[in-house]
Amino acid sequence: MSEYVALITGAASGIGLACAERFAADGYRVVLVDLPGSAGEAVAER
Repeated sequence: MSEYVALITGAASGIGLACAERFAADGYRVVLVDLPGSAGEAVAER
């Protein structure tokens, strides 16, 4: 069984956020990286 992991930088907004949402919807494990911690936490809770 293969499991995919996506590392997304700039994941709190814009293109990074859209990519993170798409990969998560496609079943990937998503690792979010962004400078503002609270914004990244909000994305992770989605």
